[in-house]
Amino acid sequence: MSTTASGGIGIETASLASPIQRLEGLAGRPVSNTRRALRRFFQQRLAVLGLVITGFLVAVALFAPLIAPTTIEAASLMSANQFPSARYPFGTDAIGRDVLTRIIYGTRTSLVVGFSVVAVSFMIGIPLGLAAGLRGGWVDFIVMRMVEVMVAFPGILFAMFLVSVTGGGVRNIIIAIGVTTWVTLCRLTRSQLLSLREQEFVQAARSLGVPETRIAVRHMLPNAMAPLIVAITLAIPTAIFAEAGLSFLGIGINEPTPSLGKMVADGAQYMGVYWYLGFFPTLAIALAMLGFTFVGDGLRDAMDPRQN
Repeated sequence: MSTTASGGIGIETASLASPIQRLEGLAGRPVSNTRRALRRFFQQRLAVLGLVITGFLVAVALFAPLIAPTTIEAASLMSANQFPSARYPFGTDAIGRDVLTRIIYGTRTSLVVGFSVVAVSFMIGIPLGLAAGLRGGWVDFIVMRMVEVMVAFPGILFAMFLVSVTGGGVRNIIIAIGVTTWVTLCRLTRSQLLSLREQEFVQAARSLGVPETRIAVRHMLPNAMAPLIVAITLAIPTAIFAEAGLSFLGIGINEPTPSLGKMVADGAQYMGVYWYLGFFPTLAIALAMLGFTFVGDGLRDAMDPRQN
């Protein structure tokens, strides 16, 4: 309590402020939700570890021509089936190709497929989810029936069918996996918009005559991005694993483009003797899966509005 100049009794408003507000006042500026989320993210050890792993893999993919010991075509039958050594840290395969070089370029292939598949899923799933959640009615009915048809087919089997029809190669693999993984983003976008379209700020925008498309893009979609970012991050390892699985079955990436999954398949028959042929590509796939999964889990926890 405090006494005013006129003799009345006033209330000290600072004492009613929350601890967070007092800290923000001491800092001189408010702390944004983005900064709070980043702070929570970097407080998680596994999330930081995942960020380090993914950063390392991305750097390897970007600078592959500079750090690879040889080219992907280089082979020497005189050096075939060499165990790991100082000259060949990861050994050589049956025709004398350096395994380390092929893993470096195979990592680049996996990341290209992973990010490209997510881009294809984003371009298909987000617009359909926006249309279903914003318009409703017959648009929502058609989109949801499309989703149910896609869910009825196992994704990996549908991708195998598409690759068998269109042939292998990086582009066809990206399209095949991308058109089977947009369902999650579509359903998530729709559910977010269904919860947002009745909010006060959306109703206010409608009352001012703002077009529905502008409301969706400028007001609703940014508020729905937090769960979508998490879903996109977690979709990358799924796409990497799908590509590795298709290549392992022999219907994925074609030679001479290196693929981690195909390297595992080629080395499986020699695992009893030349263990390194399957071990190192499998380790690279595991690192990519773990890195992106840790980052996705960390983002999910950091962007959870229930976190303090």
